[in-house]
Amino acid sequence: MLNKTYIKEIFESVQGEGPYVGVNQLFIRFSRCNLQCKYCDTDFKSDLKLYTAIELSQEVIKYKNIHSVSLTGGEPLLETPFLSEFLPLINKKIYLETNGVLFENLKSIINYIDIISMDIKLKSSSKNTDLFDCHSKFAQIANENKKEIFFKIVFDENITEKEIINCINIAEKYNNLIVLQPKMNGNNMGLSSYNIKRTFNIFINNYKNTRLIPQVHKFINVQ
Repeated sequence: MLNKTYIKEIFESVQGEGPYVGVNQLFIRFSRCNLQCKYCDTDFKSDLKLYTAIELSQEVIKYKNIHSVSLTGGEPLLETPFLSEFLPLINKKIYLETNGVLFENLKSIINYIDIISMDIKLKSSSKNTDLFDCHSKFAQIANENKKEIFFKIVFDENITEKEIINCINIAEKYNNLIVLQPKMNGNNMGLSSYNIKRTFNIFINNYKNTRLIPQVHKFINVQ
């Protein structure tokens, strides 16, 4: 039986987050997620379309001038049986956007992945439980398989010293990049410039491989 999955949307746009900000990507947004982050702003219950791996690969080949294919969501790693069929069918660089929790699922498709944008979900901003143990195991698998991985941290004024220390501990083992992303309220910054700079200074004073990059696509009004 062919694996099928629901896709929320497929669109070509500019990457607006992290160190690859500004590159042209094809975004494939999967519809399921294993977390319920407070700041999530995507409706995953409507306008869904069911695809087989072959059908989705035929959509992808229509796009020529892209840097990579971004698997986003939701959480793409919930769809690993589907991805195991789909990814061998496309000859494109694969950019995985993930919440960094499903480390066992990562193992099954890691050979097809080129770049990993892994969220570190902070309890203070996402209102999830403490996920640092899962994040650490996820990062270890990616690094041991010599994959490019960086950590995106959405934060607000409630970030704690313990959270900062835990983030740095995960990143510094392999000197992976930390990208700090201030929380947004719609298209507006969700915290003050003072709090943004204060948090950045704490990170950079303790871990040099840190950058502060807001959601650029919201400022230029693209999807």
